[in-house]
Amino acid sequence: MSEADTPLVGPGIRRRRRALEMTLAEVAGRAGLSVPFLSQIENGRSRPSMGSLQRIADALGTSAVQLLSTAEAPRPVDVVRHSSAAVRETGAQGESDGRMRPLVRGHQRLHALEFTGAHDWGREFRHRNDEILYVADGSAEVEADGNFYRLEQGDTLYCAGGLVHRWRPIAPNTRVLVVGIADHVQATDEQAG
Repeated sequence: MSEADTPLVGPGIRRRRRALEMTLAEVAGRAGLSVPFLSQIENGRSRPSMGSLQRIADALGTSAVQLLSTAEAPRPVDVVRHSSAAVRETGAQGESDGRMRPLVRGHQRLHALEFTGAHDWGREFRHRNDEILYVADGSAEVEADGNFYRLEQGDTLYCAGGLVHRWRPIAPNTRVLVVGIADHVQATDEQAG
């Protein structure tokens, strides 16, 4: 799926930036992006990769998941088709073949995401609230609270809020669903030791 198919996140970025009373230049500087590029994103003329979106989220004190979840208005009933927009993931080494697709749109507290392909093992996460990881296809390795777990197709891992964790696919065509209910998500860019 091309970046042209990714969700328009610009209005949510603009709302968040204005609520924080930050200028385009401040956010662009913190995110390491150009002001024209950030302006194009906010105005819907460009769509960021997952890496750029995460840098913008970090600059705004939020997460890429939060920005994606507010890209569209909530609906009382919503069907997200398999062909819906996915965002290319970016790892420590740059663009990868991994994709992330929101499974619930417009809701800030319910996060449901589908990850397909590569996922950055060097990125650790710590969410305030609980989360589950479900391996729909393939297999994955998860490190949570200092322990390693191998998950096969159909396995689920529950991770209590506040625990540092990270995961990666270990088989081709792995698809992982991540579901959490949270009012705030934060991530750290610590490299694996």
